[in-house]
Amino acid sequence: FFHSFGYTVTLWLPLVIGFGAAYHPNPTDAKTIGEMAARYGATLLISTPTFCSAYVRKCQREQFARLRLAIVGAERLREPIASAFRQKFGVDLIEGYGCTEMAPVVAVNVPDVAGTGSRTGTVGRPLPGISAKVVDPETGEGPLVGREGLLLVTGPNQMRGYVGEPDLTRDAQRDGWYVTGDIAAIDEDGFLQITDRLSRFSKIGGEMVPHIKVEEKLHELAGITEQTFAVTGVPDEKKGERLVVLHTLPDDKLKPVTEKLAASDLPNLWKPRPDQFFHIDALPHLGTGKLDLRKVREVATEKSAAG
Repeated sequence: FFHSFGYTVTLWLPLVIGFGAAYHPNPTDAKTIGEMAARYGATLLISTPTFCSAYVRKCQREQFARLRLAIVGAERLREPIASAFRQKFGVDLIEGYGCTEMAPVVAVNVPDVAGTGSRTGTVGRPLPGISAKVVDPETGEGPLVGREGLLLVTGPNQMRGYVGEPDLTRDAQRDGWYVTGDIAAIDEDGFLQITDRLSRFSKIGGEMVPHIKVEEKLHELAGITEQTFAVTGVPDEKKGERLVVLHTLPDDKLKPVTEKLAASDLPNLWKPRPDQFFHIDALPHLGTGKLDLRKVREVATEKSAAG
């Protein structure tokens, strides 16, 4: 067993299952991760797509030679990263989903058996004992099947509340369900697809614009697997909000991307203006590998105002 990010579950799971574990406090240290995987003969990797993208670039194939299962969470798995990992290490990245308030696992794909255990583009089915439903974000009507909405979950692993924060607890609980804040869809077979965070939408001219889908299009147009673009929204006097893009591309490589974006099939409201792309040395990330969305918004607001 090999661990590279800080979910509490990884601390006790080896004791329950009865196998050894190796831990490293810095999952961005791809060189050491590869060396440890080889030294201990890691068969299971738990990580994030961002970290796995770095392992593709910096680790050797033989270091993960004994790897049989790789589970990723904390952020959405983009297909280019999944393909690159599979091509280099010969192992599929299996996507799961969780949140701290559910201690933390909610759903996960499992190694495919007769085509029933895993479905690409989803985070799998809820674990036994856990229920999930999707409702209309504004009216609360549901459950919705095959349609996007606000994800609610419940189960024996659900938190009782935030210590000393009754208002936050009240906002996070709805008739016994935990309100995840994620936009998702559940298909007829029970597979759960996370499409965005409710907070990762901008209301532009009355239309809800999803940041993640804009980011995915930018990475596709740039032909890049590693996260290079971060999209957020800032206040705009005319349309309520406008999209701002932070990126790490050199200027000469950005221009072809913005030109392709202008000609792409994205709705016009989803296309950030060329003057709203701002270069930074590195995108801010949290320790879990997720984008630091608060910092992204702060930097975008500063640069957009200065620009």
